[in-house]
Amino acid sequence: MTRFLSPFWSSRQRLANLLRYCSKNSLLDQGVQVHAASLKTGFGFDLMLSNDLIDMYAKCGVMGNASLVFDRMTERNVVSWTALMCGHLQNGNARATLSLFFQMVVSCLKPNEYTFSTNFKACGILNVLEIGVQIHCMSILSGFDSVPVVGNSIVDMYSKCGRINEAAAMFHALPVKNLISWNTMLAGYTIAGQGEKALLWFNRILENGQIPDEYTLTTMLKACSRLGKVREGSVIHGFLITSGFPCSGKAAIAGSLIDLYVKCGNLAAARTVFNQIGEKNVISWSALILGYAQGGNLAEAVELFMQLQNNSMGVDGFVLSSMMGVFADFALVEQGKQIHAYAVKVPSGLEISVSNSIVDMYLKCGLLDEAERLFNEMPTRNVVSWTVMITGYGKHGFGEEAIRLFNQMQLSNIEPDGVSYLATLSACSHSGLIKEGEEYFSQLCRNRWIKPGIEHYACMVDLLGRDGRLKEAKDLIESMPLKPNVGIWQTLLSACKVHGNLQLGKEVGKNLLTLDGENPVNYVMISNIYAEAGYWKECEQVRELAQAKGLRKEAGRSWVEVDKVVHFFYGGDNTHPMIEKIHELLKEMEQRMKEELGYTHEVKFALRDIDEESKVENLRVHSEKLAIGLALLHGGWDEPRVIRIFKNLRICGDCHDFIKCLSKVVKVVFVVRDANRFHQFKDGLCSCRDYW
Repeated sequence: MTRFLSPFWSSRQRLANLLRYCSKNSLLDQGVQVHAASLKTGFGFDLMLSNDLIDMYAKCGVMGNASLVFDRMTERNVVSWTALMCGHLQNGNARATLSLFFQMVVSCLKPNEYTFSTNFKACGILNVLEIGVQIHCMSILSGFDSVPVVGNSIVDMYSKCGRINEAAAMFHALPVKNLISWNTMLAGYTIAGQGEKALLWFNRILENGQIPDEYTLTTMLKACSRLGKVREGSVIHGFLITSGFPCSGKAAIAGSLIDLYVKCGNLAAARTVFNQIGEKNVISWSALILGYAQGGNLAEAVELFMQLQNNSMGVDGFVLSSMMGVFADFALVEQGKQIHAYAVKVPSGLEISVSNSIVDMYLKCGLLDEAERLFNEMPTRNVVSWTVMITGYGKHGFGEEAIRLFNQMQLSNIEPDGVSYLATLSACSHSGLIKEGEEYFSQLCRNRWIKPGIEHYACMVDLLGRDGRLKEAKDLIESMPLKPNVGIWQTLLSACKVHGNLQLGKEVGKNLLTLDGENPVNYVMISNIYAEAGYWKECEQVRELAQAKGLRKEAGRSWVEVDKVVHFFYGGDNTHPMIEKIHELLKEMEQRMKEELGYTHEVKFALRDIDEESKVENLRVHSEKLAIGLALLHGGWDEPRVIRIFKNLRICGDCHDFIKCLSKVVKVVFVVRDANRFHQFKDGLCSCRDYW
């Protein structure tokens, strides 16, 4: 009997081997042919081949077909369920993975170690701690928590959900610890921002006789990079060299070394590492290009990018998106357009991440119409696509459009994530949509898959602060289930400044300095609230305290593009070759505003205990005014046009009033992007409705 069945089973095994080969190499067309062959030979409902088909379609990214095979199976085992769960996870749908897990549990089928491992990863990705804890309990009851692959996944899940202490406790409870276990904790400390502990953990890895692998070393270099610890990073670099580790042949390590030196401000060392790499790949190119760009050396970054374009390996989607991000941050629209023109000519330019970056670039450069056109033309959109556009509408003050798009996204069967909710709440805040913001926050709190983060609560504090409900905002901070951070207290302090609530502002200021006494921004905000209230003595005391600690606030700067050349200005700047003409024009405009509108400088925004005349002079040379003066000199003000100004900090109250009045007496529309949002000044009004 066995002899007669042998051809049957050998044919079945041959089909299985072919499917596994197609799966390994992502050969969809060939996999479909094997699927057809299995149906013709009577194996359409074979359990093993159906499982292989699910895996093949999932690895090829065709989850619709994978689900179809699964749904048509007359018999399923734990491998069937786990294969489909893995497929959803690999294709970015962690929610579907968890949903399948609970369906499997209801069907009374017991998970295996790979089922548990896959679902712990899904919990970490979605940051759903409660579900992770439930699955952890199931793994304990079934005894799988002691299996290394499951135990390591539990450690990873807790660290990804922000519970590093629970992750450490689970690590110590593991009966068997391998290098993956140690690496998981190392990555956990790095992700949690506890770089110092990551450094100590690396020493423990060595003390316990573990031999670091590529993942260990790249994670350590990332930790040093985040901490700005160039010396410790150099020690690891030395360890790599003395141990004979092939740095130049390991793309991830070479890229991490370049990133370390870049982040620590040592571009010369980064360039040396780059030059030593024999076979340079996109990771090493992009690390150095972004290093130069983020360090302000845009000319060198563009030059390197052009070299990469001419390189045989070509430019991938990551580099294109990263370059778009750089031009978006600096609002260099002409350079952004050039990269856009290049992107449409190369295959990687079709990637959805690149399309998202292009839309984001136009939004950050203030070209909302162009961004809308490109968004509407996108053949496919993911949650990032929608979120980028929602964020753009919010930053431009179109809160109702942002809400419409958020609802449209859900009607298009795209589930919002935490960032989508954050963008929508922020849009409500920027547009003063208090009621709508409260509704969406309540909706978020009821969401099974997403839990509100500190950023979501900060948006609510901003909303309540905008409405003058400062006590409610403070109560929300103190009652939320998360530990307040610096950002949320800064949000409340800003609201106290707007509404002139010095008493609460002093209380919030104390909390800020207790949390982070080394952040110069905190001292500036506290001194400003004293200055606006006329408490000059207290204002100077705070400033002297910051100076004694050697803290300096980031200098305010503005820039404007004129005839495809970007001009940068700092407050009080007198280095520009046309500075005298700029001052003359600004005084002329100021005089015209006084005569036509009764304009006067808001000297309270000078925030210095000096005479009125000196305050006026200080306000007159703010960087955004100088940039506007240059733009008006090149093109005039009697014809309708748009001038776009960009600033790295928030626009001050006096400059805001100045530009509002200026837009009333000239035919120019001014669009100003500050650190918080866009302001469109037209006919004496601003799109922010005077709250920013």
